[in-house]
Amino acid sequence: MSKWPTTALRGKIRVKHGFPFKGEHFQCSGTYVVLTPGNFHEQGGFKRNAEKDKCYSESFPEEYLLNKGDIIVAMTEQAEGLLGSTALIPESGKFLHNQRLGLITAQTGEVLPEFIYHLFKTFPVRDQIRRTSSGSKVKHTSPERIYDVHVPLPPVKEQAAIAEILTTIESKIALNHRINGELEGIAKLLYDYWFVQYDFPLSAAQAAALGKPRLAGKPYRSSGGPMVYHDHLKRVIPKGWSAGSLDCLGEIVGGSTPSTKEDHFFSPKGTPWITPKDLSRNTGNKFITRGETGVTDAGIKGASLTLLPAGTVLMSSRAPIGYTAIARNPVTTNQGFKSFVPSKGYSTEFIYYTLNHLMKTIEQNASGSTFKEVSAGTLKSIQTQLPAPAVLSDFSKLMQPIFSQQDNLEQQNQELTTLRDWLLPMLMNGQVRVNG
Repeated sequence: MSKWPTTALRGKIRVKHGFPFKGEHFQCSGTYVVLTPGNFHEQGGFKRNAEKDKCYSESFPEEYLLNKGDIIVAMTEQAEGLLGSTALIPESGKFLHNQRLGLITAQTGEVLPEFIYHLFKTFPVRDQIRRTSSGSKVKHTSPERIYDVHVPLPPVKEQAAIAEILTTIESKIALNHRINGELEGIAKLLYDYWFVQYDFPLSAAQAAALGKPRLAGKPYRSSGGPMVYHDHLKRVIPKGWSAGSLDCLGEIVGGSTPSTKEDHFFSPKGTPWITPKDLSRNTGNKFITRGETGVTDAGIKGASLTLLPAGTVLMSSRAPIGYTAIARNPVTTNQGFKSFVPSKGYSTEFIYYTLNHLMKTIEQNASGSTFKEVSAGTLKSIQTQLPAPAVLSDFSKLMQPIFSQQDNLEQQNQELTTLRDWLLPMLMNGQVRVNG
């Protein structure tokens, strides 16, 4: 029971629909990005994949250009769990909101904007929005329905104190995300530098073999390192490297699903059992600990599941193809995966970036009439370069501290998210009080 008086949002906020931007004017790049409900995380928060941005090339009413700190809410259920999600706009002059989003503004001094954002992330508010939604195929809500949502409303001074606590936690989460993003950019650049441009540092032995010992530590190809043409790859690679199929990188293992008719095959506390849906929810993270549910020992035996060790690179092979993550601990998967166990001398770090680098090729080789799928046989037919062991060893040593830091920051964020989600309802209904 809330310790605050409960009131409807009508008259306290305004929810304004976005603009119906025309699809024929969308481009892959440009100044303005049109936001959709797909730009929300399920539990609230802004999400962006720059590679999938829809940019707008025509004129539009300036009132639909969003500013940093604006609060937007998903008005349609573009994907499960997104209806009613809220997010804060991260920068001004970049993002446009379409008709499936609402812009929330405070109308009176009774409610603070920063409090509204956190308020809309609580289960009671989102549940009311969902229960009053309509639509047979795609659920949607309206400003009028949102105005009828009832919420507990503390005094303004305490609203500010509550918002400050929750915003501090979210700021730390956002900072960790930014640091990890920067680290990821560095790691991708290094992989490209070493294995696409072939400018990995020359070893002393390599430099000596070239008759140029002073080039030790200098970039291989740029410094005249010998390149040879490889018939299978149809391109040049450094001398001493070879080629092979993707299964040379590690053991390729599929998954399966225990019978859903047997309840005792599944348990939230069982061995982690990962599905492509779990990886889609893990977007923005490199590692994964567990999914929505787990499997019992009986479930593992009943479905002949293989327990994949920590460090396995999970790759979704259908519905959709191409999500990747690294198992933080032993896991199992359903049949929507082809996972690479690093058991053949190639490190997790190298396998992870090689698969992502070749993902377009992998997707192009998928087959299936109902939905595309990548089989183990297909992966075994795709050729890739196999660098010299010394180069691989040096690369892995370079990557390991980056991966370790990313893993640490991801786990920090999981703990902070748990803390935030635990505090949120209790702060909002007055069970936990703060000095405003």
